[in-house]
Amino acid sequence: MDAADQTRTKPTPAPRRIPTLDSLSASQIAAIRSIPPHEEARAPAIDARRPVRIFVDPAHYALECRTLFNRVPVPVTLSTMLPEPKMFLAVDGYGPPLLVSRDAQGQAHVFLNACRHKGSKVVERCDAFKAGRISCPYHAWTYAADGALIGIPRHETFPTVDKADHGLAELACLEAGGFIWAMLDREATPDFSGVTSELVEDFTALGLPTAHVFNRATHNLDANWKLVIEPFLEGYHVQRLHAASIGDLFADVPNAVDRLGPHIRQISGKANFEPAMLDLPDENIHKTVTHAYLVFPNTIIVTSPYYINVMIIMPNGVKRSTVEYFMLTPGPADNPKAQDLYAKSFDLMQKVFGTEDFRAACISQTGLESGALTEVVYGGLEAQIPIFYETVERYLDA
Repeated sequence: MDAADQTRTKPTPAPRRIPTLDSLSASQIAAIRSIPPHEEARAPAIDARRPVRIFVDPAHYALECRTLFNRVPVPVTLSTMLPEPKMFLAVDGYGPPLLVSRDAQGQAHVFLNACRHKGSKVVERCDAFKAGRISCPYHAWTYAADGALIGIPRHETFPTVDKADHGLAELACLEAGGFIWAMLDREATPDFSGVTSELVEDFTALGLPTAHVFNRATHNLDANWKLVIEPFLEGYHVQRLHAASIGDLFADVPNAVDRLGPHIRQISGKANFEPAMLDLPDENIHKTVTHAYLVFPNTIIVTSPYYINVMIIMPNGVKRSTVEYFMLTPGPADNPKAQDLYAKSFDLMQKVFGTEDFRAACISQTGLESGALTEVVYGGLEAQIPIFYETVERYLDA
């Protein structure tokens, strides 16, 4: 089934269950079964390099915006951020102001958040909210959740303005796999073929479409968007950068890696992994293995035993990025113990990602801009990073 055939409305939440191996997709199970015992895992020796200019050159960044972010559908937000009809959410991280909505029938839309009168942002708040209609704060032109212009104060003073021709400017979008995707360029030919059915099946098995947003955070970083992504494509840093936090939970071995169209899936066994652990009855599979996805071009998903981390990394300039972080749980905390677990986990992830991974990206940006290096070299435990750049380069060369 193609992603375009997936339902575009939020499905009814499934009953909560322990995520066992058998609850995953066939593709995920095959990948997990391929992980060898850690003592048998061997990292390859590679020599892959990329020029420093791809992180510091404004012209290269402009090329990425023009040929990548304007041609590839990007995740704008999670489906679960708009759980009901007639909801709205403003998203500013990509540069042009965006407005995501779910109309009265539950259909998702993505618009430019600009009134068709004078261009004022119609929605200024950054949280999701439910409303029958929204009005521009400047002159109160009013819009429905499907983007239609439904009200103009003193309409008689605009004798040539037809409301039917002045709805919010809409971007092509698709809802699939728990995300609302959009083409950021209104003039580009919509192409959602990269949202593969295998990717959607994986995310459905992980429970993304029905998950609950326990909490979210925004991080504004002084780093190129690709440097923010790099740590999530390699395990080389984990025991070193995360030595004081989570480093001891992971082994210094390569991951099981698959390409799902332009996307990358990595699955790694936790410390002391043995294949026999996979057959323990009713075992929470996320205690045994960790899934890490690069949703091309700019979104990271990392699983944990009781929650899922999602990061949408939005470029704002050659050395500026905004990260929208979401912590997803199977449902709302329904007892004090769950609330405490989720709250402490959220704080831990802000430390691990915010003061370790994101900080690493920022200090790398500073060093690369110094001129000390002309190229960056990647080793065998970083082999997924060159795979990512090969995909980026195909779009830049097209």
